Amino acid sequence: MDTPTAKPELDEDTLRMARQVFQWARTGELVLLQPLLDRGLPPDLRNESGDSLLMLASYHGHADVVRVLLRAGADAELANDRGHSPLSGAAFKGSTEVVRALLDAGARVDAHGEDGRTALMMAAMFDRVEVMQLLAERGADVAHRDAQGLNAREMAQRMGAEDAVQWLRERG
Repeated sequence: MDTPTAKPELDEDTLRMARQVFQWARTGELVLLQPLLDRGLPPDLRNESGDSLLMLASYHGHADVVRVLLRAGADAELANDRGHSPLSGAAFKGSTEVVRALLDAGARVDAHGEDGRTALMMAAMFDRVEVMQLLAERGADVAHRDAQGLNAREMAQRMGAEDAVQWLRERG
């Protein structure tokens, strides 16, 4: 019978460094992250919320960091503890360049968590029409319904995202 192995405790210096690495992903400090990735920093390193370096860079619109992390092997589909993917984070924030980089790296355009919300839905809710256009060009299902039965147009209407509602209305 195997006995469970206890996880080693991390010392304060290691924890401080880890927090700094996540901050660099959040603020787009590629010049500081690159040497660590070159020396073997796991590109799918996650923080206490399950946010990966890629999630933080995507959410904060750092396309250069996103591309480097993807080249280093980061998982474009790795969701955080709330079920949000880097693609949905970038769509929510309206970062077309990051959305494009993630899709180019193989992120699934209609991926979603348990709530059923796709990146297109996130973009629609926050009136990110340029992102919606890109997602649609890459095959996003504008008629997809979330776990509550709502589609992107209905979500956009609830949020008062008028441009998104109009764009979706024009597409049926």
